[in-house]
Amino acid sequence: MKPRVSLTKWALFGLCSVALTSPAPMDAADAKLGAATPATFTDVPYGEHSHQTLDVWQARSEKPAPLVIYFHGGGWQAQDKGDIHGHLDVRAFLEAGISVASANYRLLQDANAAKIAPPVQWPMGDAARAVQFLRSKAGEWRFDTTRFAATGVSAGGCTSLWLAMHDDMAEPQSADPVARESTRLFCVAAKAPVVSLDPKQLREWIPNSIFSAHAFGFAEMTRAASFAPFLAARDSYLPQIRRYSPIEHASADDPPVFVEFPNQDKPPVPGEAQTDPNHSAVSGLMLERKLQALGVKVEFRYKGDGRTGHANVQEFLTHMLTAK
Repeated sequence: MKPRVSLTKWALFGLCSVALTSPAPMDAADAKLGAATPATFTDVPYGEHSHQTLDVWQARSEKPAPLVIYFHGGGWQAQDKGDIHGHLDVRAFLEAGISVASANYRLLQDANAAKIAPPVQWPMGDAARAVQFLRSKAGEWRFDTTRFAATGVSAGGCTSLWLAMHDDMAEPQSADPVARESTRLFCVAAKAPVVSLDPKQLREWIPNSIFSAHAFGFAEMTRAASFAPFLAARDSYLPQIRRYSPIEHASADDPPVFVEFPNQDKPPVPGEAQTDPNHSAVSGLMLERKLQALGVKVEFRYKGDGRTGHANVQEFLTHMLTAK
């Protein structure tokens, strides 16, 4: 296992990026029904910033319940925790005895305004803090701390994978009781995530990749304009790239992983340009190869893949968290 890393050190570095849109939402009727399921607690602060808040839905259970933690998409620049209702059926989780949380986090523009470099350290660090905060409330809110799962769409999926593959960021000697809590997860499920932040690697996988530069502070008017200078400066950012790329932290002790790309309707081929490069199943294929070589349980799905297994994020999480 790789050495434990202090969460405070992560405030020095950062990188991760995906498109502002979130792919394949639930249909409008299902999303409306989910939104109508009132949260047990709303806008609970887990930090001092106004964006460091989360909503919690408690499952009715005689024993501590598993917990799904959702991180919204939007390239770390848009959307909020209400996005959960477009992608997950909260009510179905509750009926299965699974509690749910959906977290906001500080956005890239918040970090830019505070002159934080690179700006993505705030949303990524906030995700880890949210997991720790929820663990600290496990006794009060009746969570099973051994069955915490993270999930998200696009940028939120990348964040979830990063948390799952990273070694524990708990700080046992910290004076802050929340910081002493573990960040480890029981399983992880992501929809259309990015798995690497290395512009060189991404161009090898997907020749028309254009994202991730803005997370380092490259703020041209378009993603395409930002990508070229980021790629040219890649070597100077390489330690940070490796620090925040989920695939760089993959190891044999990672929890089970599920990734789906519902908008991809043909087999992914590395080296070919993609219709939606920011949400391409090529990323899932490369992650699958890496995890299989390490012996980690992984399911990779895309539309019409003909594979067996769990159909989607919801089904995977429900099965994993309720299996005896």
